Amino acid sequence: MLIRHRRSWEIPERDATPEHLFLNRRSLVAGGAALGAGALAGGPARAFSLFGGGDAAPAAPEAPDPSASLYPAKRNPAYTISGPVTPEVDNTTYNNFYEYGTSKNVSAAAQMLRVRPWTVKFTGLVEKPQEVGIDDLLKAMTLEERLYRHRCVEAWAMQVPWTGFPVKKLVDFAKPLGSAKYIVLKTFKDPKMAPGQRSFILQWPYVEGLTMAEATNDLAFMVTGAYGKPLPKVMGAPLRLAVPWKYGFKSVKSIVEVSFTDKQPDTTWAALAPDEYGFWANVNPAVPHPRWSQATEEVLGTGSRRPTVIYNGYGDEVASLYSGMSKDRLFM
Repeated sequence: MLIRHRRSWEIPERDATPEHLFLNRRSLVAGGAALGAGALAGGPARAFSLFGGGDAAPAAPEAPDPSASLYPAKRNPAYTISGPVTPEVDNTTYNNFYEYGTSKNVSAAAQMLRVRPWTVKFTGLVEKPQEVGIDDLLKAMTLEERLYRHRCVEAWAMQVPWTGFPVKKLVDFAKPLGSAKYIVLKTFKDPKMAPGQRSFILQWPYVEGLTMAEATNDLAFMVTGAYGKPLPKVMGAPLRLAVPWKYGFKSVKSIVEVSFTDKQPDTTWAALAPDEYGFWANVNPAVPHPRWSQATEEVLGTGSRRPTVIYNGYGDEVASLYSGMSKDRLFM
């Protein structure tokens, strides 16, 4: 008899879901935009476009992605799920990318993103600052595929087949000094290429960060592809972060700078609305968002809800990172 022990992060097959985000009311208030209260009452809701992001015409076709031959990468069996992944069409046509609009339908607008040439700077507390082309960086890494759960702060969940490499390999590549305590990740800033950056909803560029201990945890993953192909633009090409035990807003997209510092960084959402979003942002069903409960999550595409799991099901792998920190706002 074959006895299969389910890993802590595995979920039932019935829970595969399409991606869904909603427009954050606090960000609009901070930006001076007015919203009807009924559109946002009660937590997650469907968003609308403030600046036509979903209707923008795609840019001219680009040359074939020079990294295409690296995909599909070999799947790492240590990072898996129990059921099918979210359908690719749902992830690439119903998405959130504020640089291209507040509508969910930003896939066409995101085609304005030009991913070649693309360079990544390594700055701050490093042995030697450097700037590396994305294709040279990919050549320095061995890509693998991992199946991960994803949990949004807005109480929905899905699962994705990411391709990429561990963040700790990026740390090794950067050679930070021993005094570095945090890694800071920044997106591009180009309002001509990204019309959403002409708005004042968020401060640009988008900034996120992790402690060095979080960044070097085995689960922290730099994403370069999905569904066996280079990462779609709307999902944050050509380089984004995936930290599956944290709420999704920590997973910064389209990274152009990796910096190291000895001070906790002011990350975008935590700086904008510190009463709603914190630096740590670990998934916890017992700590509600100020405007909705986190006890359950919407299983998108099924019309059902399920209980939220502490650390999104990855507690065995990451809970020790936060030992003795009960007084910190670890979960929001």
